[in-house]
Order: sequence, then structure tokens, then C-alpha cells
Amino acid sequence: MTLKIIKKLMLLLLITTMIFATSAYAEKGLFWKLEAPSGRISYLFGTMHSDDPRINEFSPAIQSAMKASESYMMETLPSRDPSIYFMPNGARLRDLLTEPEYEKFKELTEYHVMHDEAANRMKPWLLAVVFDLPKPDTGYSQDAQLYALAEAQGKEALGLEDQAEHFASLDTLSLDEQLTMLRAVLKRTQVQKERDFELLLNAYLKGDANEVNILDDKITGGMLPKKLWDKMRIKLLDERNIVMAKRAAEQANTTPTFIAMGASHLAGNNGVIALLRKANFKLTVIQ
Repeated sequence: MTLKIIKKLMLLLLITTMIFATSAYAEKGLFWKLEAPSGRISYLFGTMHSDDPRINEFSPAIQSAMKASESYMMETLPSRDPSIYFMPNGARLRDLLTEPEYEKFKELTEYHVMHDEAANRMKPWLLAVVFDLPKPDTGYSQDAQLYALAEAQGKEALGLEDQAEHFASLDTLSLDEQLTMLRAVLKRTQVQKERDFELLLNAYLKGDANEVNILDDKITGGMLPKKLWDKMRIKLLDERNIVMAKRAAEQANTTPTFIAMGASHLAGNNGVIALLRKANFKLTVIQ
């Protein structure tokens, strides 16, 4: 598998959090100044894991914050190991889907410019994410562009999670649960997908994480069984927020750091903003 394909898959993986996350409420604002108990200043930026050009021009404030930071933290660092994307034991989707489902699968792999054999082996939950999104243009999400900027400036780059942790939230779903996700996406039209993406993007452009979360719940929660959606929400959001907030706090208390994570992680009583405040950080929104 080429590095270009791996980069595309990493972008698609990172999108997962935005598409499959929700919470109770959110303070408005996607970009925050963090003052640690130690007095060190860091920054927290809620991203949308997309390469859409409407969100990939960073403001002077974001660029200045990156320059002032000594390290950069993102949800997980890029991996060159392609095995993390595939089902175990050589399983193939052609053996798991009905004939009409497999025809739709082939149509979507062509639309997303994916190699048929690689797509056949991919984990169903990951394909559900791929197929429910617009076709990536550049393959470089906000997070990846910030990562490249940090590298160009000689910053230390760190992951809030390692690769195994990052995948574990949905790898723990049974094969039947993953196929339920994939089948739900196979039933959706491209018009529906593009409409829903535009709704999410517009909410993000307004800096309204609360609206993003409401839309997430309506879109994804509306196409999955409630029990499965509730399980995913806990795995993707609540459990990961605790880990990411703890590691962000530890890093920011010792080193000025620019921290980037999906905007949905910021919100709610169990969101990263609330957890950092409980850790005695002072947070101020930057307009």
C-alpha cells in the first residue's frame, strides 16, 4: 500500500470523531487559550477532520499560537502500518454482503478512488466512515496541515492517543455491529450525504460546537439502532475525552503546546474544556 493511500486512510479515520460524536452542550468557540496551574500558556483548537478548502486557511491568531508553542499534539500521529485498517484472518466483504449491497460497495469504492481488493479487506466501520463523506480532495485535513506546520517549525509532535487506542473505540464493535453501520451508509444517497456534510460544515464555520453535536446526533443517531449509537457515543467521546484531557493537561502543564482535536471533544459536562477546568486550567476563548 502506498504512502499516499495511507495518508488518505488516516484522513478518513480522523473524520470518524466528527461524524460519530455528540454531547449535551457546548460553549461557543473552537479556539481557546489555556493557562496551566504552572502558569504556562498553551492553546486548544477544535478541528473538523476535513480537507475542505473553506476551513483550511488558518487565521493569523492560530498561526501565531502555533509559533509561540514548543510542541504540537493531535489525536494520533500518522502511521505507516496498513494492517490497522484491515479485518483479521483475511476476511473479505464480498463474502459478508448481499449481492445488491456488494454492487453498491463497488460503486462507492470507484467513486472514492479506492483499490477494490484493499477496500474488500477493510474494517466495515472504517468503510462506513469513508462512504458517508465527500470524496477527499487533497488528503490533508486541518490536523494534518497543522502537523506539517509544526514539523516545518521544528516542534515536537505528540499523539494524545497511540494508534491502538485511536482504533480501539470502534474496533471493539462486533463484526455484526460494524456491518450494521456499513449497511446503513450503503442505503444513503449521495445527495443525503452531501446535504448533511454541508450542515455540519456550516455549523463549524459559525464556531458552534453545540450545533455540530446536535447535527451529529440527528444524522448518525438517526440511521443506526439506538443501542448501537449509544454504545458508539460512549466509546468515541466520553471514554476518549478523559484520556485526552489528562494527557493534554500533563503536557500543557510542563510545555507550551498547541493541541488539536475534533471539535466534538470540546463540548459538554464530560468534554475536554470542562475536564481541563476541573484540572485547574484557566480557559479563555479566542475569537
